[in-house]
Amino acid sequence: MNVQYRLPSIVLNMIFSIVLACLLIGPAQASSQKSSELLIAAALPLSVPVSAAANGEVTQPLPSLADMLERINPAVVNIATRSTVREGNRLLQDPFFRRFFNVPESRRRYRRTQSAGSGVVIDAANGYIVTNNHVVQNADEISVGLADGRILNAKLIGRDAQVDLALLQVEAEDLTAIKYADSGAVRVGDFVVAIGNPFGLNQTVTSGIVSALGRSGLGIEGFEDFIQTDAPINPGNSGGALVDLRGDLVGINTAIFAPTGGNVGIGFAIPANMVNAVLAQLIDKGEVNRGFVGAIVQPLNRELASAFGVLSPGGRPKGVVVVDVELASSAEKAGLEPGDVIVAMDDKQIATVADFAGQAAIMFIGDEVKVDIIRQGARNTVNLEIFADDQEQVDGQRLTPRLRGVVLQNFHNPDEQTKGAGALVIEVDSNSTAYSFGLREGDIIVAANQRPTENISKLRDAARAEKRLLLLRVYRNGQFGDVIMR
Repeated sequence: MNVQYRLPSIVLNMIFSIVLACLLIGPAQASSQKSSELLIAAALPLSVPVSAAANGEVTQPLPSLADMLERINPAVVNIATRSTVREGNRLLQDPFFRRFFNVPESRRRYRRTQSAGSGVVIDAANGYIVTNNHVVQNADEISVGLADGRILNAKLIGRDAQVDLALLQVEAEDLTAIKYADSGAVRVGDFVVAIGNPFGLNQTVTSGIVSALGRSGLGIEGFEDFIQTDAPINPGNSGGALVDLRGDLVGINTAIFAPTGGNVGIGFAIPANMVNAVLAQLIDKGEVNRGFVGAIVQPLNRELASAFGVLSPGGRPKGVVVVDVELASSAEKAGLEPGDVIVAMDDKQIATVADFAGQAAIMFIGDEVKVDIIRQGARNTVNLEIFADDQEQVDGQRLTPRLRGVVLQNFHNPDEQTKGAGALVIEVDSNSTAYSFGLREGDIIVAANQRPTENISKLRDAARAEKRLLLLRVYRNGQFGDVIMR
């Protein structure tokens, strides 16, 4: 039996390279050290790219983000704003003080201020740029500096202070836009790059990893579902881009944790999925018509999760439990009840309160959301129709028997005299007890039992807290008065 042995191709390559080197290098033509270096280089497999430096050292290409950054850096811009602010004694800013002491308007002094931040081009054709709301709020003038040196005037399209985003628009050609990543697929440990203009230093790049997801409870914004990163972020980076290694937008840099006043490696970015949803509203309507969900939730511990049957295979709780449902809310209309465990919303798994808040932030009036819940051990699905919190009417008897025959509606008004909010009485039965005590149609209930009532839910809480009587503070025809119901 004939057996043929074949040398591996890598060995053949090495033998061929050594023979070739021996033919080319003679003892009289080079030193022994030089010959050894070339022999080593020649002995490397031909499939490995090898380049020789001027000094004869063998080098290989080093990993670099330069190509990716050259492609997306033009999409990150510098934002400069100018504002007019009052200065001087704070008492002079009080209208009552000025009238009382007859201080003329000319005595009030103003000064011009400037600030800087960053922004990201998200639509090159229409000139749309996203930045943080706190970068442009109260700005009289906004200008955008591009990577190619152009300075453009920007128009503010809309803002959403609840998530700290603002949309600008410029008129320009040859803009470079960035592509969104799916921030829902981001994992802790993913490499990310922060791009912005810290301290006015244009096109500064820092790198790091995703340190945590779903950060909330920081008191920075109304809706918080931040991506945390250790990529250094400094003042001026606000509104800049946090991208993955493909150059896709993972989030918008918005804040840092800085107990010493400088960067300590804890930065926060608004997830790209939230950014995309909010900007779609701003582009379409110029404002965000966020709805009122009305479900108050809290996290589950292991004991509660085990009791509800919502422990994950790894023994971790999944879902959030509903502890209260606001009156006249989308949640109440959908049939959500205290004790329900929300495990998914629109097919997105809900494991924490931050997950719930992140979804609530992108629920807008008119949306229909599928909510998966666990109720009494059984999985159910409810359809949540999102509407505003001031459009529904509530029978007063649902708050307290003393308000039987009264129909209420949430009320919001910028009029300072009414404190901007309350419960509006839109109907009172003339045969009701409430009518006999003096409550009338058109009254705005701004307090109950000496507790402010900005909405119907606050009125319910105040009414239930005191059983003996119901003392209502109402605003009627430009004056405040009291209605006492025993």
